[in-house]
Amino acid sequence: MCGIVAYIGPREAYPVILKGLKRLEYRGYDSSGVALLNDELRVYKKKGKVAELEDSLVGKDLHAHAGMGHTRWATHGEPNDRNAHPHSSASGRLAMIHNGIIENYTQLKQELMRKGYVFKSDTDTEVLLNFIEDIQQNNQCGLEEAVRIALKRVVGAYVIVLLDRDTPDTLIAARKGSPLVIGIGKGEHFLASDASPIIEYTKEVVYVNDYELAILKSDELILKNLGNDKITPFIQKLDMEMAAIEKGGYEHFMLKEIFEQPATIFDCLRGRLDVVKGTITMAGIQQHIEKLSTAKRIIMIGCGTSWHAGLVAEYVFEELCRIPVEVEYASEFRYRNPVVHPGDVIIAISQSGETADTIVAIEKAKENGAFILGVVNVVGSSIARISNAGAYTHAGPEIGVASTKAFTAQLAVLTMIALKIAKERGSIDTTRYMHLLNELHSVPEKVKEVLKLNGAIQKLAEKYKEAKDALYLGRGYNFAVALEGALKLKEISYIHAEGYPAAEMKHGPIALVDEALPVVFVATRDSYHEKIVSNIQEVKARKGKIVAVISEGDTIIESMADDCMVIPEADELIAPMLSVIPLQLLAYYSGVAKGYDVDKPRNLAKSVTVE
Repeated sequence: MCGIVAYIGPREAYPVILKGLKRLEYRGYDSSGVALLNDELRVYKKKGKVAELEDSLVGKDLHAHAGMGHTRWATHGEPNDRNAHPHSSASGRLAMIHNGIIENYTQLKQELMRKGYVFKSDTDTEVLLNFIEDIQQNNQCGLEEAVRIALKRVVGAYVIVLLDRDTPDTLIAARKGSPLVIGIGKGEHFLASDASPIIEYTKEVVYVNDYELAILKSDELILKNLGNDKITPFIQKLDMEMAAIEKGGYEHFMLKEIFEQPATIFDCLRGRLDVVKGTITMAGIQQHIEKLSTAKRIIMIGCGTSWHAGLVAEYVFEELCRIPVEVEYASEFRYRNPVVHPGDVIIAISQSGETADTIVAIEKAKENGAFILGVVNVVGSSIARISNAGAYTHAGPEIGVASTKAFTAQLAVLTMIALKIAKERGSIDTTRYMHLLNELHSVPEKVKEVLKLNGAIQKLAEKYKEAKDALYLGRGYNFAVALEGALKLKEISYIHAEGYPAAEMKHGPIALVDEALPVVFVATRDSYHEKIVSNIQEVKARKGKIVAVISEGDTIIESMADDCMVIPEADELIAPMLSVIPLQLLAYYSGVAKGYDVDKPRNLAKSVTVE
């Protein structure tokens, strides 16, 4: 799980690479490095964040028109200078950066050690690099051919970029399982893990597919497969603006992205939801509506926040569509031997569209005849391309590692899909259908109202910032919101938090309740309201500190709670898009109050592109 960036062309490479690394740092930030190739191949790398690398390079010779950079989230080898990328080959002729995991690196390493190779790092990357160099030397072939031969032996996932001291006018890259974008400029090329380092220079990009090799010169791009057949590059236009990847006056990307939600949800609904005509227009769904509406079973898969979106959607789909729904962790689903039948619908939910476990899970389900529906944010991503159909969330780039606006956009898309299927099946009456369309339409304005709680929640975070633990409880549609709120608090403030169905509290977690424990109830007014009031009374009787997200006008819970976050009234199907936002703000301000870097929480990376 790393960020890679490379450049070849007439510009000075280092400033392009450094700026790109800063934009990709959300993908990994335990070490970073650059390789620059002019008359010689120079490699500089440093443990820590990109700023520390930048400081260490003051006064160094950084002149080059070809180069590459890497920001790392460690998989093999602890974070330190020697395990940082780029790696140099034994002869010093080659340098390489890598995103992914080489699963058979131990076998390759043993082969090379028997030949006398000595390794300077603990990484699988250095093993692959020396394996490529060994092939190049033994076969007396060029780097391109050596890479092709090596990758036929490799088991695992990778994006690799290589520089060869003897061919300073060429970059070579290859991809399997990890993302790679090529930006096409005038007499120059850019490479990156995503489009954010590229958008400043060009909007013309090529998304590299699995098992493809890219040979780049400043004025030439050649794509080939591992069989050495040429492939015509498919050039796409980026639908992204520079402002989307800048903080725009906010202290952190996370806060910016929380406050973007009225706009991102509106963008998600725009052109799709028409409350006047009573229609939902989603071409990717409409083209396959018969397959979707006649499905015997729907399986939703995702990881982390996307899994929580699936849990909310499970309630929505079963309520509206009357189709059985299962929600699975992609990381577990892929390793089980799940029962998947032809005609089953798999909904893959992912912000990045590059989540490794989700990709493998849908590939296996597709082999068994399932219909794959992707719900992703990133255009051209792997899941988008693997899926039979799908819908983009249109949330724009999400830079903060802890997902916020992607969650509400996923809920908006999934709710529209459910309504469209329910309408087709006749499992929802017109009155209820129109009511929910109007409720969805009103969400962006209601989110603006929720965001007015910002100042009050900042004070609330100060009040509870010293808590060691927290319990988040919800019922029905808000159960998954409780899970998501607990996850956000863990990610950002490092306070241990657990989410539970409120009714399950009596089956164990209530043992944790004492006068020091904040218990956060997601308790908007819905069909479970009386029951959750009883759960609050059980905590109050044991002196727990009660913090509640409630609906406007709920005087019952307001009188019982120590602290309340009041949100506008909404239908219970729609309420999670509102009730989650105070919990996002609470997590954000808790992390800020404790002095943490909330955009880059420890040990985490944005796109989990490895197992």
